[in-house]
Amino acid sequence: MTRQSFLRTLAFALVPLAAHAAELSATEKANLDLVTRFCQAFATRDMAKITEFLSPDVVYRITDTAPAAKGPEAIARIRAYVERSTAIDFKILESWARGSVVVNERIDAFTRPEGNVAYHLTGVFVVKDGKIVEWADYSIR
Repeated sequence: MTRQSFLRTLAFALVPLAAHAAELSATEKANLDLVTRFCQAFATRDMAKITEFLSPDVVYRITDTAPAAKGPEAIARIRAYVERSTAIDFKILESWARGSVVVNERIDAFTRPEGNVAYHLTGVFVVKDGKIVEWADYSIR
């Protein structure tokens, strides 16, 4: 997926829900559930549980300004956040799905020895064959 097609998909997904009153398909429901369970897995801080939701060649962008990481580099980046924290809570405020794209608004809270941090984010996930193949977070300021 090119950056341009990804942004087009993102723009479509962000259209207000009222404009898309149709019932979610079975695939969209499954994708939404997968991403929700993935976000919940962070509370365990167990990388095996977290990575079971990810494609081996997942593309991960931690913020809109960071370069994308792929595969093992993406897993290493996620692992660094998990290992630096003594507790993690991804609080999902709202989620929706359109086809293979799942979007959620979250507050990610990390408890760390050097101090607690929280980020208000919009997460955009692309799901294929029951695995997350792309994940990008965008800061809400």
